[in-house]
Amino acid sequence: MTPSSQVVAAGARRVAELLRSAGRAVVLTGAGVSVPSGIPDFRTPGKGIWEKVDPMEVAHIDAFRSDPDRFWGFYSQRFASLVDKRPNLAHEAIAELERRGLVRGVITQNVDRLHRAAGSERVIEVHGSIDRCVCPECGGRFELEGVLEMISAGPATPECPACITPLKPDVVLFGELLPEAAMAEAHALAQEADLMVCAGSSLEGFPVASLPGVTLSAGGRIVLITEGRTPYDADAEVKLEGDIAEELQAVVAAL
Repeated sequence: MTPSSQVVAAGARRVAELLRSAGRAVVLTGAGVSVPSGIPDFRTPGKGIWEKVDPMEVAHIDAFRSDPDRFWGFYSQRFASLVDKRPNLAHEAIAELERRGLVRGVITQNVDRLHRAAGSERVIEVHGSIDRCVCPECGGRFELEGVLEMISAGPATPECPACITPLKPDVVLFGELLPEAAMAEAHALAQEADLMVCAGSSLEGFPVASLPGVTLSAGGRIVLITEGRTPYDADAEVKLEGDIAEELQAVVAAL
């Protein structure tokens, strides 16, 4: 075993110890968890989604309202790129932690449905999900598969059959508030948690980035499993910075 692998193994063992001793652990995930599934994150230099397009032009609520055709020109491609993606070993490891009763649930910033596909049962999707679209006029809800059929049949902007109004993805766009019920549940879990495992997130986007602070303020501990710096590096009991799937699998193996 090389010195670097010894460090990884020691870190994974320490996270496993923390999970075993915790009674109210919770996992918070960001885009990094889905990168091994072939989904790029948003801000990694040279590779992030927002390197290629201005989010204020294609992913803001005002862009949807003012130019739905341009908005859907971006989102139809994003939906199509996500629909066939599958959970990776990171998602599976997190689901296994819940199956073993070691974590109470998953708070995720991701909209790709992969935590549920991996078997996680209590998933709080604070940014919504691509699972459905909604009609802003009548509140009608349309499942993803049906929306993709609308897009493939044309026009490129899917519309509510009853209102002839452009549908909106049931995800949180820039300029929108996060769903009140989801954030209330996430905040409650964070406040009750004696351990929060933050995986694949830079913890820079508020209000979700405040959740580790909620756990710390309530006397809990945090673990970071992510590449790059976060605002909570100095507060973490452990920080693992290797491949996200390998790190999480190592934690499960150490239990």
